Amino acid sequence: MFSLFAKKKNAIALDLGSSYVKVLELSQSRNKLVATAFGLQKLPPEAIVDGALMNSSVIVETIRELLARHKIKTREVVTSVSGHSVIIKKISLPAMTREELAESIQWEAEQYIPFNIEDVNIDAQILSQAPNDAGQMEVLLVAAKKEMITDYTTILSEAGLNPVCIDVDAFAVQNMFELNYDLKDNDTVVLVNIGASIININVIKNGSTAFTRDISLGGNQFTEEIQKHLNVSYEEAEALKVGGEIMGDSQSVVPQEVENIIVAVSENVATEIQRSLDFYAATSTEDHISRLYLSGGSARVPGLTRMIEQRTGVPVEIVNPFRRIEVPDRILRPAYLEQIAPMAAVAVGLSMRRVGDNQ
Repeated sequence: MFSLFAKKKNAIALDLGSSYVKVLELSQSRNKLVATAFGLQKLPPEAIVDGALMNSSVIVETIRELLARHKIKTREVVTSVSGHSVIIKKISLPAMTREELAESIQWEAEQYIPFNIEDVNIDAQILSQAPNDAGQMEVLLVAAKKEMITDYTTILSEAGLNPVCIDVDAFAVQNMFELNYDLKDNDTVVLVNIGASIININVIKNGSTAFTRDISLGGNQFTEEIQKHLNVSYEEAEALKVGGEIMGDSQSVVPQEVENIIVAVSENVATEIQRSLDFYAATSTEDHISRLYLSGGSARVPGLTRMIEQRTGVPVEIVNPFRRIEVPDRILRPAYLEQIAPMAAVAVGLSMRRVGDNQ
């Protein structure tokens, strides 16, 4: 479990995605996790771009509306970041204690971070405490631009919330996965979270992160291509993207045309994922990935799962973030829950992290 800064405090989870804001609150009852509130609300295009908050007033109002609609009283919040302002690297350092690492990481990190070291917040996690034959240990290094963190904390404060933790999207998805799925020893899996504008890739080997990458690509590309080629509105393109129908003059849209566009974009997405896995394979001794788990708002785009399987040669499964969480019908109806569940991967991971820290 990982953060750029944190306090031991229960909190709601707030996932500020490029397309939707998602909020989740969990409680624990007799060793069982229960969702006490969950909601999502669409953001206008360009409100958040590549993790950068572009329209503060709209984002603040959206957060306030979500909290009010779902009657959430908790003010402490945990959220996460991703994109070009976040750097994640697995590095090797001389074996040392956690205390020694905390003292030296600022200096050690400078050679791995492409930003001015004074402009970033840094965190590190020891992956293997036992040193190898060369006396080195593996460390996961994370750096995020202070300006970005300040933007997020300012937005949350303006919405009336108290930010107690800033995490990273890829690690939140990993926390969600570890709650809901059991990994075999020596198993290697890939977690792929496809958001509106960013794809987070996280290769998990022996229970730890072995490789991460953020790709500036996502569900918006499906929508934009449908808009451009079929001359329909953003809302109509969004509906067509997930297999829906539209009314009015746009009834002339031919399903085959939509399918062709979705296939073309899916090929592009699958190719980028394949390239990332090829790069990982070239830098790792690992010879077999057992499964790829897909999450995010575009996970259910028709045919995308099959396309990724064909390109990567790895079985693909859409995750269920609520697999081991009880969700009362009054919170989400079962049919709607099944439809939107992949979108909640980051939020569930953030919520679990807070619960886990307090067990």
